[in-house]
Amino acid sequence: MDDLKSIRVFLEVAGQRSFAGAARTLGMTPASVTRILARLEEELGLQLLLRTTRKVSLTSAGAMVAARFAPLVEGFDDARAEIARASLPDRGRLRISAPLSMGLKVLPDLLPAFQARYPDIEVSLNLTDRLVDILEDDCDLAIRISEAPQDKSTIWRKICEVPRVIVAAPALFKRIAPVSAPEDLSPDVCLSYSQTGQPERWLLRREQSERAVRAGSRVVTNSGDMLLSLVENGHGMALLPRFMAQEGLDRGTLVQVLPDWQVKGLWLTLFYPPYDRLPPLVTTFSDFFETHIRDKDLAFAWG
Repeated sequence: MDDLKSIRVFLEVAGQRSFAGAARTLGMTPASVTRILARLEEELGLQLLLRTTRKVSLTSAGAMVAARFAPLVEGFDDARAEIARASLPDRGRLRISAPLSMGLKVLPDLLPAFQARYPDIEVSLNLTDRLVDILEDDCDLAIRISEAPQDKSTIWRKICEVPRVIVAAPALFKRIAPVSAPEDLSPDVCLSYSQTGQPERWLLRREQSERAVRAGSRVVTNSGDMLLSLVENGHGMALLPRFMAQEGLDRGTLVQVLPDWQVKGLWLTLFYPPYDRLPPLVTTFSDFFETHIRDKDLAFAWG
């Protein structure tokens, strides 16, 4: 820190071209500034400044030192300010990753309410249907809708269950036979959601019965919105989170297929890097997020 202090003094003198001006800015005496710079020049073995009775100017070595150290000091100050902000629960920048479909459904209401309560928190939001690697991607927390977590290297917080339903447009059944049992589900019309490109496997349950259905490979996508659009246009049926399908079900543009059979729900989860302890800013958003989901009466969507 002593070295950093001497560099700051040098950069201030270099910027003002004045020992007296730098001393006033730094709240020091001119003698202290002179002494610190003399010691710095001695340690570096370089003459950094040319002093005359009328002005102070940089030597070529001084110009090089200033050019190299100025961005380092600025970066240090930025990092220290960021660390300080992260230690506060109600101010700073929060980097969040969320699924596209869920983000568009929930976050337009949630974020304004969050920022109304915490006006000094800045949010950087990345919406993607890609499965975010919380250890590699640049985010403080990720919102996920997925199977129960298996990754033991991360921290997670379950918010609620997300029920799923098989849906189709009524127009689809004008060209295919009605579906009354899992055995009637043809891979030719069952569209797949997948992060890997492999066809999806649907596991249906009713009382003590269980049936496994392999969805088709004609369309495999990692976009729930794409599946919903295809289904609404009569191009097939898909297994979707209820929160995506509910509006279409209410309007009658979608119908639930095999309503007597249930499909295991997903988890709405907050994922974190392996913090020793959640940063206060992350805890603030996490608590707000869970309360918002529960208070907004989203039972039809989230279970």
